[in-house]
Amino acid sequence: MAYTVYDRTIAFAGICQAVKLVQEVARNGNCDNDILAATLNSIVETNPSNTIAVYGNEANLRMGLESMIRDIDNSSSGSEITRYLVSVMALERKLESRRDSMSQLGDRIDMIKRQRDHFELLDEQMLSNIASVYLDIISPLGPRIQVSGTPAQLQQPHVQHKVRALLLAAVRGAVLWRQVGGKRRHLLFGRKQMIEQAKILLARN
Repeated sequence: MAYTVYDRTIAFAGICQAVKLVQEVARNGNCDNDILAATLNSIVETNPSNTIAVYGNEANLRMGLESMIRDIDNSSSGSEITRYLVSVMALERKLESRRDSMSQLGDRIDMIKRQRDHFELLDEQMLSNIASVYLDIISPLGPRIQVSGTPAQLQQPHVQHKVRALLLAAVRGAVLWRQVGGKRRHLLFGRKQMIEQAKILLARN
């Protein structure tokens, strides 16, 4: 299947949005619940009909698209976001090389899907369950991602659950990025194209 700049932009915006939410939650303890739900829902969208179906619609990725334009390449506001992005993509590369971890991840995500019949995605129990998937399967694959934020917030269990659930969503975005043909060279040499595409998407949403 031929993938386009559009597909890569959607996938990359998904990663940016998840790590931007990590930053917000780590600093403030909360974030917009609609954006949080759309981002976490991407984890259980494992058989999408097309790339955007992972996130529902383009409007659900507004924060990620804005972050792509504003934070990437902007050393002051973007350095933390860029650090998270690099770490997440490194973890995804490790995950992709581990068939056992991929298999475990698939099983655990199937379990989350079944639990959704009984719980809302943003229920504390669900957030805890999603966070445990990250903690058990993704986190051991590589160096821990050092999350910066407000210490008083980061000590709260519900904040820790949200941060880890969002890191799992960021890895989901990185998996999608690879699936739609995203390569390191696209980040180095095709970034301008993706930023132009992001501006087009924001203008129409």
